[in-house]
Amino acid sequence: MDEIEKRLRNVEHEIEQARMRREAVLKEEPVQLIAVTKNHDVAAMRRAIDAGVTAIGENRIQEAVGKYEALERKVQWHLIGHLQTNKAKQAVRYFDLIHSIDSEHLAKAVDKAAAAIGKRQDILLQVNLAKEESKSGIYREELDGLIACVQELPNLRLRGLMCIAPNYEDVEDCRPLFHEMHEIFWQLKGKNMPRANIDYLSMGMTHDYTIAVEEGANMVRVGTAIFGQRQY
Repeated sequence: MDEIEKRLRNVEHEIEQARMRREAVLKEEPVQLIAVTKNHDVAAMRRAIDAGVTAIGENRIQEAVGKYEALERKVQWHLIGHLQTNKAKQAVRYFDLIHSIDSEHLAKAVDKAAAAIGKRQDILLQVNLAKEESKSGIYREELDGLIACVQELPNLRLRGLMCIAPNYEDVEDCRPLFHEMHEIFWQLKGKNMPRANIDYLSMGMTHDYTIAVEEGANMVRVGTAIFGQRQY
């Protein structure tokens, strides 16, 4: 067992332990692991996939395209980084799920790009719950407007929400934010939206994924804990 596989097994164990610490109603819900491969090479990606990874996350379109062509493995592709509207055509061509839709302008650009290739693009809406200026994402009070916009775009399918917690010195400080995001997610699931299929709450990264799972995340984005420090 190589180092990547050892780390992967540890992350999977930690996710399972966190899931068992949930309140009873959430214990049965599985958690999907997105292995974040930013700044890691194709060889490392192949080792992770061969060890059981089924979904990978990339932050940048250009880096992902080169890897996509070279990987030679069947895997789900998730765009987890900020998406510029001028990259929408590439995004819909290569990615199964885009986590980072955060404006009506971007949603319309992705819808148009998806229409051009006859695709129904799965998306998440990125919520900036902490209102950090350094992070992308829509504020909570603007979320309903973006949801309404997305529902009018026939080439998009809303699948849920994504958030990134602040990098608090004490990771426990993330817990209230994750708890609130889970409440927003359940409110979204309760809406009558014929064009949506609300399944995913994407939150939690290497430093806070166990807390995110405890608070209801069913999709986590983990890179360093699997691959080690990024190669710059």
